[in-house]
Amino acid sequence: MYDEPPMSRIGALIGSPARAFMLTELFDGRALTATELANVAGVSPATASEHLALLLSGGFVVREKSGRHQYYSMASADIANALEQVIAQTANVNLAAQPVKRPRLPIQNARMCYDHIAGHLGVSIADALVRNGTLIALDSDYELTPKGEELFERLGAAPTVLRKSNRLFARQCLDWSERRHHVAGVVGAAIASLAFEKKWIERAKERRVLTVTPKGKRDLKSIFGIEAW
Repeated sequence: MYDEPPMSRIGALIGSPARAFMLTELFDGRALTATELANVAGVSPATASEHLALLLSGGFVVREKSGRHQYYSMASADIANALEQVIAQTANVNLAAQPVKRPRLPIQNARMCYDHIAGHLGVSIADALVRNGTLIALDSDYELTPKGEELFERLGAAPTVLRKSNRLFARQCLDWSERRHHVAGVVGAAIASLAFEKKWIERAKERRVLTVTPKGKRDLKSIFGIEAW
């Protein structure tokens, strides 16, 4: 008798539509209550608790108590990135075979993927940083060039501080809606933090969705050469 392969256990955990909805809702890095996640998944609070117990035991989410409430969040950025890759690789869309170009949905335009920017905006930022010599692509990662270190230092995100993190530094994360890479890891998180701090982006009413502010349109064009909508 062989032990069950880890892959089969992982598949069972994320194979439930209710649990998949819950995990997707936690992709932006924020914490939600069991009641909020039950509403997202369309299940009863009791059923949601059962699903969350499985996700906890599988290491996909963590739980934190604050006052009378218990909050659930994604266990780590690595878990979020891994799930994003599953979505990217298995999305049931053949973009090349579509004869009509459909307008992007807001979540495809710009969204948070755990702690970094994804969607068309995230890919545009990654492309611009490579194009202007700020980043270079190395295998499955990016690396900051001396020009990039100067830019990040000027923007207020010191590379010496970023490199002290135990997380992946600058990961190429395959975007499920664009089928190209955006920047994840410490550098991706730093870009998102700068974008919020400098009011280039703000959260929309829809969860995870981002909008670019008028200031963001000006600054993204002048600093990165990005034409944001």
